[in-house]
Amino acid sequence: MMDGRAEDPGVPRSRASAVSSMPFHTTGITSTSDNPTGATLDPIRTGSTARSGQKRYSTPSRMGPFWRWTPPGWTRIVLHVEQIVELTDLDEAQHVLSAAYGTMRIDGGRERSWMRMASRQLGSIRFDDVRGLIGLEVTSEPQQSYIFGHLESGRVRYRTNRDECLVAPGDAFLTAQPDLPYTAAIEDPRAMLVMVDQSVVDGVVDGARFGGGQAVSACDAEAWRSTCVHLRDQVLVGFAHEPLVVANATRLLVAATLATFPHCRPEERAADRRDAHPSTVRRAIAFMEANATKDITAVDIARAARVSIRAVQLAFRRHLNMTPMAYLRRVRLSCAHADLRAANGTVTTIAARWGYARPSVFAAHYRAAYGVSPSKTLRSR
Repeated sequence: MMDGRAEDPGVPRSRASAVSSMPFHTTGITSTSDNPTGATLDPIRTGSTARSGQKRYSTPSRMGPFWRWTPPGWTRIVLHVEQIVELTDLDEAQHVLSAAYGTMRIDGGRERSWMRMASRQLGSIRFDDVRGLIGLEVTSEPQQSYIFGHLESGRVRYRTNRDECLVAPGDAFLTAQPDLPYTAAIEDPRAMLVMVDQSVVDGVVDGARFGGGQAVSACDAEAWRSTCVHLRDQVLVGFAHEPLVVANATRLLVAATLATFPHCRPEERAADRRDAHPSTVRRAIAFMEANATKDITAVDIARAARVSIRAVQLAFRRHLNMTPMAYLRRVRLSCAHADLRAANGTVTTIAARWGYARPSVFAAHYRAAYGVSPSKTLRSR
């Protein structure tokens, strides 16, 4: 294991052993004291038992739990769980998919139909990998989340409001929007789906709304897919126990989604310009410095400054020529500097503690701020 992590002998060492040794029911991730990320994965028919043609299990994608030394003591780390459902029973597949995405009707004319769905949670964002030899028709009431997707193979046709779109392999798409019903027809899918709540979007850009069935260019679709895969398969697996890394990864995904999919933003108001004064900056800075260890968003900063998100952004740009989140990064960098001087961990662990998944990015930011490398500061103690 990396970073000297101790393996728990009670955890299966392969997916095959996980399937054979675990009861067939869904556990997912729950928000408990044993889960530092606080992530919650919605269970699929929690507590049900396996029937013929059905497999349902949860298995860690890396070993865990384990104990890690985090001065001044040891911390028990419980990694995320990858929830997997494999079905050949059409009635069961219909129930599972309807619970996840809305009411479904399945084409039972296939001789051998099957479906597999794997879910992973990155903070408040859920990634689903859905594939199968199956025909689906979806009629959904309004969902709580946006459902974005990338289609590798198969065919998808969906309608939201008055917008209708045919999705081809290689396309990225938005199939569901909060407060709007949608319908879809899906055939033999192999797709990645990403569920994002409006509150998560508001934490990055307050009031931004996605909508419309406009096509996304192939270049933009591939860039968005690559970002999602990187966060899902590398950041989620390696840093699920680092809440600031998860928070930064969440914001990166939202920013990439905003750069890819059509959306609208609220216009600047006169009240925002009026509130963008130095006292707003002072209140925001005091809040950030007092809460640098926590996952705080632009919404939290604006609430502490007693103004809108737009006003606090205007205030920082007007008086400091930077964004509030850039200033928060500077505050956390100073905390990392203090940890390096106190030898409070390795460069990699300190970087992750303060929100950096990639030590190279941390090193570049640190050198720009302090003129030396993090390792030199650590050695000079």
